[in-house]
Amino acid sequence: MMKQLLCFLPWLLLSLLVMTEARFVVEKNSLSVTSPETIKGTHDSAIGNFGIPQYGGSMAGTVVYPRENHKSCKEFSDFSISFKSQPGALPIFLLVDRGDCFFALKVWNAQKAGASAVLVADNVDEPLITMDTPEEDVSSAKYIENITIPSALVTKSFGEKLKKAISGGDMVNLNLDWREAVPHPDDRVEYELWTNSNDECGVKCDMLMEFVKDFKGAAQILEKGGFTQFRPHYITWYCPHTFTLSRQCKSQCINKGRYCAPDPEQDFSSGYDGKDVVVENLRQLCVYKVANETGKPWVWWDYVTDFQIRCPMKEKKYNKDCADSVIKSLGIDSRKLDKCMGDPDADMDNPVLKEEQDAQVGKGSRGDVTILPTLVVNNRQYRGKLEKSAVLKALCSGFEETTEPAICLSTEVESNECLDNNGGCWQDKSANITACKDTFRGRVCECPTVDGVRFKGDGYSHCEPSGPGRCTINNGGCWHEERDGHAFSACVDKDIVKCQCPPGFKGDGIKKCEDINECKEKKACQCPECSCKNTWGSFECSCSGDLLYMRDHDTCISKTGAQVRSAWAAVWLIMLSLGLAAGGAYLVYKYRLRQYMDSEIRAIMAQYMPLDSQPEVQNHVNDERA
Repeated sequence: MMKQLLCFLPWLLLSLLVMTEARFVVEKNSLSVTSPETIKGTHDSAIGNFGIPQYGGSMAGTVVYPRENHKSCKEFSDFSISFKSQPGALPIFLLVDRGDCFFALKVWNAQKAGASAVLVADNVDEPLITMDTPEEDVSSAKYIENITIPSALVTKSFGEKLKKAISGGDMVNLNLDWREAVPHPDDRVEYELWTNSNDECGVKCDMLMEFVKDFKGAAQILEKGGFTQFRPHYITWYCPHTFTLSRQCKSQCINKGRYCAPDPEQDFSSGYDGKDVVVENLRQLCVYKVANETGKPWVWWDYVTDFQIRCPMKEKKYNKDCADSVIKSLGIDSRKLDKCMGDPDADMDNPVLKEEQDAQVGKGSRGDVTILPTLVVNNRQYRGKLEKSAVLKALCSGFEETTEPAICLSTEVESNECLDNNGGCWQDKSANITACKDTFRGRVCECPTVDGVRFKGDGYSHCEPSGPGRCTINNGGCWHEERDGHAFSACVDKDIVKCQCPPGFKGDGIKKCEDINECKEKKACQCPECSCKNTWGSFECSCSGDLLYMRDHDTCISKTGAQVRSAWAAVWLIMLSLGLAAGGAYLVYKYRLRQYMDSEIRAIMAQYMPLDSQPEVQNHVNDERA
């Protein structure tokens, strides 16, 4: 019964749309045959929901129908066939037949063979449909994300005309035109993204989350500049009244079965429930509404990307506590958010989710939203790969000519997101240190390295210095205090013990270190003659009478004995000084005497053995004779 209901719930949305006269609109581009004359004219084609359509542009090429592998379900290299155009020749548009394999696989095989675009001819007479990607197919995801050429589905009758002309030897040339695929009435583009907070729903969810992270920077630049007006949407459906009291509906729905989502793991007995997804979808909608009221709707992109990174289901963090930490880091008003979300257990409509259900039904030129993810640009559903450059090109094609912002005329898209609320990352304002790093795609929260000191942590709510020198950066995040001219710190420059109260203190070393009363706790000054007085971070110990305190031995000694020892020490010091002075004087005397005798000997020798070049030297002997 549970499996039946699980399979049945996703189709409840379709029944809701049918009850409200649902319309399914296929997004088209114009296809014009320029030759031969027999089939010349304009025809409709349905844009494929993968690859990269050239929104705002056009392509001209020659149509080729392969001699083998008509359905393109196998690689053309197996048949030694290549569709690479020769230098100077028009690009090749490959015409293939529908059937036997996924649309995306046909296009992938054609792209590998060198085709520039693919036309898929329908095999039944029916209105055009949208070629979509396979559901929950992991193997196909490997090539779908690499498809870069555009593709389109054409009717069976038109496909037959193309084949007949090619087989008759005619060169079939045509233009694929996407210039009118997106309306472009004015200088502002309005677009919406139908998304989901569930990160365990398979390949499409992975592609969606990757797109949101990549496109965030460009989206915020456009929104802050007033060039675009963006709005997120989330699909929900209701539980049939007959099942509202069942365990299945209670686990997948809120507000008594009014708003539901499928179980993420498709297992009612374990993991997260569908109602968890509905509540988070509601929270993300309210994040947008609250941020929009403050004039900063682009904060939605910050919250969604951070929630994906910090609160994944696979790590069991997909919950309110984790969401609240993201909300706090981004400075979002939690009280307004709670008021917007309302009571999920109330037996009444939720205005926010009710508006979402009404918006799922197509209006004007836009069809009903039945595919996740869905991007709508200027009320026209986007078709193609959900990829940054492709989506940006679609948005830029929605501007009135000559009103495009600079971002549409340049390949560079970059904004410093760390300037706004520090990007929601960790920050130490007192030390002017932040974990926010601005990047081309947006920003990352990564603990920094400052003056050779590496910080460690998650980068969002916590970073702390580590390794040698950590105490030089804001005291290593440890307790410190200065009093009476003395500074005390609990920082230890080791990774094993990071914060430890210094001697004379006790506490956790991070927020608090309290002075230890050594006197009261009898940790010092315990000799019988000792008298203890506690001071901040230390103690003072004195002895009674004529005794002196020896701190190293925690004992008192006689002051007389100490004085005698001090006197003898002074005597020895004086004697040593006198001995050193006498020795120095003797050395000086010997040096001067030797110098005098040397001068006398030289004078006598000069008198009896004079040199020709040396004048007579006067000496003491001559003085005596005179």
